[in-house]
Amino acid sequence: MKIFTITGNYSTHNKDDEATLFNNGKPAFYTKPDTSLLKNGKPFFVPDELGRVSCQAELAVRVNRLGKSIPVRFAHRYYDAITVGVNFMAVDVLQRLQKDGLPWEEAVAFDGSAAIGEWVDKERLPQVQDLRFDLAVNGRRTQEGCSSNMIHSVNEIVAYVSRYMTLRTGDIIFTGTPSPAIPVTINDHIEGRLQGMEVLRFNVK
Repeated sequence: MKIFTITGNYSTHNKDDEATLFNNGKPAFYTKPDTSLLKNGKPFFVPDELGRVSCQAELAVRVNRLGKSIPVRFAHRYYDAITVGVNFMAVDVLQRLQKDGLPWEEAVAFDGSAAIGEWVDKERLPQVQDLRFDLAVNGRRTQEGCSSNMIHSVNEIVAYVSRYMTLRTGDIIFTGTPSPAIPVTINDHIEGRLQGMEVLRFNVK
């Protein structure tokens, strides 16, 4: 199982220096290992050795069939469910790696760095490019977005990723965040909603 994370996919986020690195007209992505996956409401443990940790809310889609070099017009057939995901990153480590021109895995692919909520069958939801989602920390809404504001649509992302890596059943694609990452600290409580439905709830320890 692979986890793909799209960067710089909302114009609001592209105002950040980090996101402008990828503002080249094409989707850009990195991968996380399956050990990054955090699900079923399990707590996120802040890694002691990585310094400051931030998180960002993203729509995540679940791949439901094998696919390679998928045309955009058929991409909708290759995912069956959607949820809210939380993408964690080690801020200090990431800044150092970017400055030195090094790969990012140390900062973005550590264990538990990809939290996902309960999957919602896409047939129960509005059109995929008209989905609203938000994230709350300790009861206060900190991020919100709508997939209509994506630069690259979900179907375009699925097709693009499949050019380079074969998609397999169970793979997950995080489709980008609409706003800058927010810091997390021990004892935070995180909740995510999709179309007003709570699909994600866990604690930071």
